[in-house]
Amino acid sequence: MPDNPPPPSGAATRAPALARLRQQVSDLHRELVRYRLVVWTAGNVSARVPEADLFVIKPSGVDYDRLTPDSMIVCDLAGAVVEGDLSPSSDTAAHAYVYRHMPQVGGVVHTHSTYACAWAARAEPVPCVLTAMADEFGAEIPIGPFALIGDDSIGRGIVDTLKGHRSPAVLMRSHGVFTIGKDARAAVKAAVMCEDVARTVHISRQLGEPQPIAREDVDRLYDRYQNVYGQQPAPSADRGA
Repeated sequence: MPDNPPPPSGAATRAPALARLRQQVSDLHRELVRYRLVVWTAGNVSARVPEADLFVIKPSGVDYDRLTPDSMIVCDLAGAVVEGDLSPSSDTAAHAYVYRHMPQVGGVVHTHSTYACAWAARAEPVPCVLTAMADEFGAEIPIGPFALIGDDSIGRGIVDTLKGHRSPAVLMRSHGVFTIGKDARAAVKAAVMCEDVARTVHISRQLGEPQPIAREDVDRLYDRYQNVYGQQPAPSADRGA
């Protein structure tokens, strides 16, 4: 009887998951363009590889219309390139720091969207004055510290600001938006919503002072949106039998 074949290596077993994430991350960059959250080659999306200390991120300085699944870069949680022929995003160290210190995060997004950056330039949080903000963010959108690109200083600022905060978005002072999510798509959604409410609240302030929503109402709105809104899983057929 022939010997049993050896079990597939870890690299082989994660190959399908990596292929899916490369495709997803490539596709999600088009959403940043679609919602006008980026210009030129600025901004980036990354996604954690399930059950592996790896993440997928876009290459640095490549036009959005030239991004493909094959051009996506796989990095370890120290930010070192594991797979890919191009240099990874200049924000790779920040993404890696978030993944190392926030294990619940499955996706990270960075944008320079106009209205959110205007708040970041003023070092001012976006106050929670809209039900849509209460739904998605559960609080104000906070301001993170000023940090220079090149090491994990930005990542430290993101983690220090968002740990213990409901908001999946932070406005890094004089820089731009970073968002987190359970996966990359959720992080992109948070970036879209961040720009939308930053624009609306900015316009509101041209007309007068926006009125904050009471904390207890914010709590109720946030709980409903996070736990009730949308299509909920159907109960199991044998539940309660």
